[in-house]
Amino acid sequence: MLNIVLVHPQIPPNTGNIGRLCVNIGARLHIVKPIGFDISQKAVKRAGLDYWSKLDLVIWESLEEFLQSNNISSNIHLATTKTDRLYWDATYKADDFILFGSETSGLPKELIESNPNRCITIPMTKEGRSLNLSVSVGIVAFEALRQNRDSYIKELYEDR
Repeated sequence: MLNIVLVHPQIPPNTGNIGRLCVNIGARLHIVKPIGFDISQKAVKRAGLDYWSKLDLVIWESLEEFLQSNNISSNIHLATTKTDRLYWDATYKADDFILFGSETSGLPKELIESNPNRCITIPMTKEGRSLNLSVSVGIVAFEALRQNRDSYIKELYEDR
């Protein structure tokens, strides 16, 4: 199962859209506090529609707690604009963790600096600063899905 990790998300509709995406691709969503909104806020649930109750959701009190609880040294990808390594050049496994930082500040600098070989980015023109968080999650998640398509397709469609 792919693991999408939001570190300190700030915008409820983004989190709701990402939750909806996770349900539809069979991914687990991890949310690392502090969160810039109440997770029960209707804006989150509205964006997630009727999917929110089906979401495999794990809430972490801190990034430290998340990192200590998950052995992620070899299966972590850090989405950031602070690298030249393109997301499609990474190799994803079905149980990888893909971390995305908050909409306002990205991932913590220390995390990026201590894991430079695990950083990935989405190419953009020089006019752009960044993409919407939910769009970014979708782009990278579907590349991970594509690379693991045989196991994902079997899992996603076996009950249909």
